[in-house]
Amino acid sequence: MPFPRTLATLALAGLSAGAASSPAAPSDATSPSSAQRGTDGPCCPVLELRQYTLKPGQRDVLIELFEREFVESQEALGMRLVGQFRDLDRPDRFVWIRGFADMPARAEALGAFYGGPVWKAHREAANATMLDSDNVLLLRPADANSAFAAPELSRAPIGSAGISPSRILATIYSLDHPVDDDFRRFFDTHVEPAQVEAGARPLARLETEPAENTFPRLPVREGEHVFVSFAAFADDAALREYETELAASPRWSRQVLPELLGRLRTAPEVLRLSPTARSQLR
Repeated sequence: MPFPRTLATLALAGLSAGAASSPAAPSDATSPSSAQRGTDGPCCPVLELRQYTLKPGQRDVLIELFEREFVESQEALGMRLVGQFRDLDRPDRFVWIRGFADMPARAEALGAFYGGPVWKAHREAANATMLDSDNVLLLRPADANSAFAAPELSRAPIGSAGISPSRILATIYSLDHPVDDDFRRFFDTHVEPAQVEAGARPLARLETEPAENTFPRLPVREGEHVFVSFAAFADDAALREYETELAASPRWSRQVLPELLGRLRTAPEVLRLSPTARSQLR
């Protein structure tokens, strides 16, 4: 997996870079109650962070199709579409997050989704945009208070074209062992406070869901132990200011960052993300 940003950049931004996955597919809409369950409240006990590597020039093609056909059709089956994004550092990368009530619900929803008429009608067009669709992390909230909050804004209607100026920073920390209380405590007491002081607005903290993949038709990254943090910024200028402030922090560069790197298997993978027009996370 590529890590194009150097450790010098890591020291500046607190982070580094990532890869892809397989297109989502809608099915028959179910009752309003199931759709409601998919969109209310914090999200979610089980989540997928999906990264798709696309053919050159195909990202906007997939986003237009995805946001027209694959949002409501998934949520009608009880899934939660947390957010869809363009990767700012990789012009052919599409990133999205979806959530589930639990692993059995995931298997049921995905079976209905990928076996349903909407996916069957549009899968060839979606797959035609993709080179790689297997970069998927299966995740869960790191603790009771670290899930994505309920969306503050309603989703823009189908056909919306405006792009939010906000930026989402997702950082994937890979460990040699399952995430434990020691790492969670270190992150909560040292890493996140330094990032907040530099201007980050934390959104969620997730870690590997160790359960067996209940829908093997869609591969996930297995045999890995990751901790993933998400933070929001008002715009590009706020993100750049954060990177500058973090790099200038003596506590970060001399204490927190060296200890953080010493706990990790590889350099962090950093995703700088721009929400699409219909992303609820923005």
